[in-house]
Amino acid sequence: MSEVKTISAEELLGGAGKISGSSEWVTVSQEMINTFADATRDHQFIHIDAERAKAETPFGGTIAHGFLTLSLLSSFVVEALPRVENAKMGINYGCDKIRFLMPVHAEKRVRGHFKLVDCTERKPGELLSKYEVTVEIEGSDKPALIAEWLGLTLV
Repeated sequence: MSEVKTISAEELLGGAGKISGSSEWVTVSQEMINTFADATRDHQFIHIDAERAKAETPFGGTIAHGFLTLSLLSSFVVEALPRVENAKMGINYGCDKIRFLMPVHAEKRVRGHFKLVDCTERKPGELLSKYEVTVEIEGSDKPALIAEWLGLTLV
Protein backbone atom coordinates (compact mmCIF):
# COMPACT_ATOMS: atom_id res chain seq x y z
CA MET A 1 0.00 0.00 0.00
CA SER A 2 1.25 3.48 -0.84
CA GLU A 3 2.02 6.31 1.53
CA VAL A 4 -1.03 8.06 2.98
CA LYS A 5 -1.57 11.49 1.43
CA THR A 6 -2.77 14.32 3.65
CA ILE A 7 -4.53 17.58 2.88
CA SER A 8 -5.44 20.61 4.97
CA ALA A 9 -8.97 21.37 6.11
CA GLU A 10 -8.91 24.36 3.75
CA GLU A 11 -8.02 22.09 0.82
CA LEU A 12 -10.97 19.83 1.67
CA LEU A 13 -13.31 22.82 1.90
CA GLY A 14 -12.19 23.99 -1.55
CA GLY A 15 -11.83 20.54 -3.09
CA ALA A 16 -15.25 19.97 -4.69
CA GLY A 17 -14.66 18.39 -8.09
CA LYS A 18 -10.91 18.19 -7.44
CA ILE A 19 -10.58 15.52 -4.76
CA SER A 20 -11.18 11.97 -5.95
CA GLY A 21 -9.73 8.51 -5.69
CA SER A 22 -10.26 4.79 -6.00
CA SER A 23 -9.80 1.96 -3.52
CA GLU A 24 -8.03 -1.32 -4.04
CA TRP A 25 -10.01 -4.33 -5.29
CA VAL A 26 -11.57 -6.58 -2.65
CA THR A 27 -13.02 -10.05 -3.20
CA VAL A 28 -16.52 -10.50 -1.82
CA SER A 29 -16.14 -14.09 -0.69
CA GLN A 30 -18.92 -16.47 0.26
CA GLU A 31 -17.45 -16.50 3.76
CA MET A 32 -17.81 -12.69 3.93
CA ILE A 33 -21.42 -12.97 2.73
CA ASN A 34 -22.20 -15.68 5.31
CA THR A 35 -20.65 -13.64 8.12
CA PHE A 36 -22.70 -10.61 7.08
CA ALA A 37 -25.84 -12.77 6.97
CA ASP A 38 -25.13 -13.87 10.54
CA ALA A 39 -24.45 -10.34 11.74
CA THR A 40 -27.62 -8.92 10.18
CA ARG A 41 -29.81 -12.03 10.64
CA ASP A 42 -30.61 -11.89 6.91
CA HIS A 43 -30.26 -15.52 5.84
CA GLN A 44 -32.27 -15.31 2.62
CA PHE A 45 -31.23 -18.24 0.43
CA ILE A 46 -30.05 -16.00 -2.42
CA HIS A 47 -27.11 -15.07 -0.19
CA ILE A 48 -26.16 -18.30 1.54
CA ASP A 49 -27.43 -21.36 -0.38
CA ALA A 50 -25.36 -21.73 -3.58
CA GLU A 51 -27.28 -24.70 -5.00
CA ARG A 52 -30.71 -23.20 -4.42
CA ALA A 53 -29.60 -19.76 -5.64
CA LYS A 54 -28.28 -21.37 -8.82
CA ALA A 55 -31.47 -23.37 -9.41
CA GLU A 56 -34.12 -20.86 -8.34
CA THR A 57 -32.83 -17.39 -9.20
CA PRO A 58 -31.76 -15.52 -12.31
CA PHE A 59 -28.39 -14.84 -10.61
CA GLY A 60 -26.84 -18.24 -11.26
CA GLY A 61 -25.48 -18.45 -7.71
CA THR A 62 -25.29 -16.55 -4.47
CA ILE A 63 -25.06 -12.78 -4.32
CA ALA A 64 -23.91 -10.36 -1.65
CA HIS A 65 -26.42 -8.36 0.35
CA GLY A 66 -26.72 -4.83 -1.04
CA PHE A 67 -25.99 -3.51 2.42
CA LEU A 68 -22.80 -5.59 2.57
CA THR A 69 -21.60 -3.85 -0.57
CA LEU A 70 -22.60 -0.49 0.91
CA SER A 71 -20.79 -1.25 4.17
CA LEU A 72 -17.53 -1.72 2.26
CA LEU A 73 -17.47 2.04 1.65
CA SER A 74 -16.04 2.49 5.15
CA SER A 75 -12.87 0.63 4.19
CA PHE A 76 -12.78 1.87 0.59
CA VAL A 77 -12.72 5.52 1.60
CA VAL A 78 -9.66 4.98 3.79
CA GLU A 79 -7.77 3.59 0.80
CA ALA A 80 -9.09 6.05 -1.78
CA LEU A 81 -8.94 9.53 -0.27
CA PRO A 82 -6.38 11.70 1.50
CA ARG A 83 -6.55 12.25 5.27
CA VAL A 84 -7.24 15.69 6.67
CA GLU A 85 -4.28 17.03 8.66
CA ASN A 86 -4.93 17.21 12.40
CA ALA A 87 -8.33 15.51 12.07
CA LYS A 88 -9.53 14.04 15.34
CA MET A 89 -11.87 11.61 13.60
CA GLY A 90 -14.08 10.95 10.62
CA ILE A 91 -17.69 9.92 11.11
CA ASN A 92 -20.09 8.25 8.69
CA TYR A 93 -22.94 10.77 8.50
CA GLY A 94 -25.24 8.79 6.19
CA CYS A 95 -26.35 8.97 2.59
CA ASP A 96 -28.58 11.30 0.61
CA LYS A 97 -29.11 8.71 -2.14
CA ILE A 98 -28.32 5.03 -2.61
CA ARG A 99 -29.16 2.85 -5.59
CA PHE A 100 -28.30 -0.84 -5.87
CA LEU A 101 -27.87 -1.35 -9.61
CA MET A 102 -26.29 -4.79 -10.05
CA PRO A 103 -25.87 -7.77 -7.74
CA VAL A 104 -22.38 -8.69 -6.60
CA HIS A 105 -21.90 -12.41 -7.10
CA ALA A 106 -19.92 -14.38 -4.54
CA GLU A 107 -16.17 -14.39 -5.26
CA LYS A 108 -16.34 -11.27 -7.46
CA ARG A 109 -14.06 -8.31 -6.87
CA VAL A 110 -15.31 -4.78 -6.23
CA ARG A 111 -13.72 -1.39 -5.61
CA GLY A 112 -14.95 2.08 -4.76
CA HIS A 113 -14.54 5.31 -6.68
CA PHE A 114 -15.03 8.58 -4.81
CA LYS A 115 -15.43 12.18 -5.96
CA LEU A 116 -15.93 15.10 -3.59
CA VAL A 117 -19.12 16.94 -4.59
CA ASP A 118 -19.27 19.46 -1.75
CA CYS A 119 -17.73 20.31 1.60
CA THR A 120 -19.03 22.86 4.08
CA GLU A 121 -18.08 23.90 7.59
CA ARG A 122 -21.16 23.23 9.73
CA LYS A 123 -19.57 24.92 12.71
CA PRO A 124 -15.94 25.49 13.67
CA GLY A 125 -14.09 22.20 13.51
CA GLU A 126 -16.89 20.24 11.76
CA LEU A 127 -16.53 19.66 8.03
CA LEU A 128 -19.46 17.99 6.25
CA SER A 129 -18.44 16.37 2.96
CA LYS A 130 -20.64 14.86 0.25
CA TYR A 131 -19.07 12.27 -2.04
CA GLU A 132 -20.35 10.78 -5.26
CA VAL A 133 -19.52 7.09 -4.87
CA THR A 134 -19.59 4.28 -7.39
CA VAL A 135 -18.81 0.67 -6.51
CA GLU A 136 -17.44 -1.08 -9.56
CA ILE A 137 -17.72 -4.83 -10.14
CA GLU A 138 -14.71 -6.24 -11.94
CA GLY A 139 -15.69 -7.24 -15.48
CA SER A 140 -19.12 -5.58 -15.37
CA ASP A 141 -20.28 -2.61 -17.43
CA LYS A 142 -22.72 -1.60 -14.68
CA PRO A 143 -21.74 -0.69 -11.13
CA ALA A 144 -23.02 -2.51 -8.07
CA LEU A 145 -24.19 0.73 -6.53
CA ILE A 146 -24.06 4.49 -6.70
CA ALA A 147 -24.52 6.73 -3.69
CA GLU A 148 -24.21 10.23 -2.33
CA TRP A 149 -22.33 9.55 0.87
CA LEU A 150 -21.87 12.06 3.69
CA GLY A 151 -18.89 12.22 5.99
CA LEU A 152 -18.25 14.43 8.98
CA THR A 153 -14.62 15.30 9.72
CA LEU A 154 -13.80 16.71 13.14
CA VAL A 155 -10.68 18.90 13.25
